[in-house]
Amino acid sequence: MSADALPATALPRAARGSPGLLGRVARTIHLAWPATALVAAIVLAWEFYEQFSGIKPTILPAPSRVLAQIIENRQALVDNAIPTLIATLSGFTLSVASAFLSSVLVDFVRPLRRALFPVFIISQTLPLVAIAPLVVLWFGFGLLPKILLVALVTFFPMMVALVQGYESTEKDMEWLLRSMGASRAQVFLKARLPSAIPFFFTGLRISITYAVVGAIFAEYAGAANGLGIYMLSAKNNFRPDLVLAAVFCSALLTLILFGGTVLIQRLATPWERVRKGGGK
Repeated sequence: MSADALPATALPRAARGSPGLLGRVARTIHLAWPATALVAAIVLAWEFYEQFSGIKPTILPAPSRVLAQIIENRQALVDNAIPTLIATLSGFTLSVASAFLSSVLVDFVRPLRRALFPVFIISQTLPLVAIAPLVVLWFGFGLLPKILLVALVTFFPMMVALVQGYESTEKDMEWLLRSMGASRAQVFLKARLPSAIPFFFTGLRISITYAVVGAIFAEYAGAANGLGIYMLSAKNNFRPDLVLAAVFCSALLTLILFGGTVLIQRLATPWERVRKGGGK
């Protein structure tokens, strides 16, 4: 039987061709609707509860009131979101660089792994709410304490992900390279590092969700501007609607940064899409 006579579902995905724009939109809607429906249900329940329970807006403002405050104070929110975004990206860049260099170091010098990993684990047990004021006290109210706190909360997941990625390298591949006279550095670059790429992006996606929180904690402890200090000021003025407006902005920043990491992964690992598309 020729390929033309086969039904479309019997052909490999590569033979059927890539889906068009409508197909991608339909797939996106199919994947997004459960979460969208859940969020919409929660917001509606929240709105109805606030409207009919008699609770004061100074205790629990309705979503409609929060939305109105976002629109009314959009310029102030944008002005405070920009410093938070700068601190988040700066600290996250430092964290990625530190995690990569540390992972390479412990991969080449194995005794360091036993020495450093307990220290890294202890650093993750420190309560951020207690560390943030100290970091601000030591380094002032500028950008540096924000960068350091973001790096602190995002470093460990990427470090662990990279080390696990190196360990996932197929031993046969390493033996083959060594049998061909490859040095340890060449084995790392040609086998161990490529094996760690999927693990790295997993750690990246996990860490980016903590990054904005770390920056806001630093601002909450003390800063000249940013979403954290904006929330603190709104709380002190008994404006929970403005607090929730700032929370919405921080959540939106996190989602945008998370989407950015997914996009970077898709651009950096095009073979993953080919493998997944051809494997079904």
